[in-house]
Amino acid sequence: MAEIAGHLLRRGWMLATAESCTGGLIAGACTDLSGSSQWFERGFVSYSNAAKTEMLGVPAPLIAQHGAVSEPVARAMAEGALAHSGAQASLSVTGVAGPTGGTPDKPVGLVWFGWSVAGRTHSESRHFPGDRAAVRAATVRHALTRLLALLRAQDAV
Repeated sequence: MAEIAGHLLRRGWMLATAESCTGGLIAGACTDLSGSSQWFERGFVSYSNAAKTEMLGVPAPLIAQHGAVSEPVARAMAEGALAHSGAQASLSVTGVAGPTGGTPDKPVGLVWFGWSVAGRTHSESRHFPGDRAAVRAATVRHALTRLLALLRAQDAV
C-alpha cells in the first residue's frame, strides 16, 4: 500500500474506490495506512443496483442489459467514481462473492474490475476460488496489485 501511496503522492493525485462485492474492504485497506488522507479521496460502497446509479451515475439501462456483474458496469463504476469525486485515479469491483447468487453465466467467484488512471479506463475479470471471505480477500489483493501496475506504467511514460 505504501508504494501505491508514493505513486499517487508524487503526482499529487487522489484515489477513489467504487466497491460492490467487497463492501468497502478496499477503502479500508487504503485507510489502514497512516497519512492516507493525503492520497485517498473517498470510497463508494454501491452494493445495490440503485446505489450504482444514484452514487456513481451508472445508467440503469446498462445494468439491466448487462447485469451488475459485467465489464460495462465495472468500467462505468470506475469512471463514475472519478466523475463524482475529486480523484484522478479510481478502481471498481463488482462480483459474485457467494455462496449464493451465482448463475451458469456468472458463477460464484466471478469479479469484474475497472481502473481509471491517467485518462484511460482498463477492465478485466477474474474467477477466484473459495468461500465468500476468500473471494473478497482475493478481490482486494488483485484490485490493488493491478492499480500499482498501472501507476508504475505511468512512471515509465
